[in-house]
Amino acid sequence: MEGASNGGMLYHEVQESKLCAVHCVNTVLQGPFFSEFDLAALASDLDRRERQMMMPVPGVGGVGGGGDFLSQESHNVSLDGDFSIQVLEKALEVWDLQVIPLNSPVAEPAQIDPELENAFICHLQDHWFCIRKVNGEWYNFDSLYAAPQYLSKFYLSAYLDSLKSSGWSIFLVRGNFPRECPISSSEAPSGYGQWLSPEDAERIIKSCNTTQPPPPPQRSQTDHTLSDMEAEELEAAIAASLMDTPAATPQVSEVATPQASEAATTQAEKETR
Repeated sequence: MEGASNGGMLYHEVQESKLCAVHCVNTVLQGPFFSEFDLAALASDLDRRERQMMMPVPGVGGVGGGGDFLSQESHNVSLDGDFSIQVLEKALEVWDLQVIPLNSPVAEPAQIDPELENAFICHLQDHWFCIRKVNGEWYNFDSLYAAPQYLSKFYLSAYLDSLKSSGWSIFLVRGNFPRECPISSSEAPSGYGQWLSPEDAERIIKSCNTTQPPPPPQRSQTDHTLSDMEAEELEAAIAASLMDTPAATPQVSEVATPQASEAATTQAEKETR
């Protein structure tokens, strides 16, 4: 029998500013593969391609709206770190993973029996989170929680239905997921993550007096995660990253150079910001 991925550990990232898209991508991949700057580079490249498509063609009239589009800010990242679904799609494409709307015809089997799948991405307003199967068990990796929350197979379907009825957009992720994180915790692009055993995750959740999770609160209720000074520093860093044009799409070697994995070490609990 094939061994458990990442030595049976769960990778979780706790909320930092509005970087839930970064946390979502990394928990889908189960490792700290991307930082906010990696996603910002992808967003910049998408913006550049979109502007090129909207550029008027010499000698061809009737190009409506192009000037308005070119004058706007980025369509794929805000200065406070909120990313579009297109950016998440591009990031996961680096690992040959496909993002599919759950309401599309190709995803019909997942609508009938979601337990047969491996990961879902959920989005409402400006909050992203991942529901992921790890070593045969389902967990909610919402970065608003202190640890991954176990979901029974029965509750998985009910929880997805409750999210859909509450207005959440749900995307199915398919492909060959990486089984091991090739980056040690000391070399991770972001410093938001922690490795937890299922037992540690359960203990943290119980210590927070939580039960089976309701649909996550809207981000407008949780924007206090950073001080004003930290938020300003993040905005400046994202803005500086977006100024580097043309932005190149990061290759696998740039965002996740294989290293000796040290990811099987249980880390201390991390307080929710």
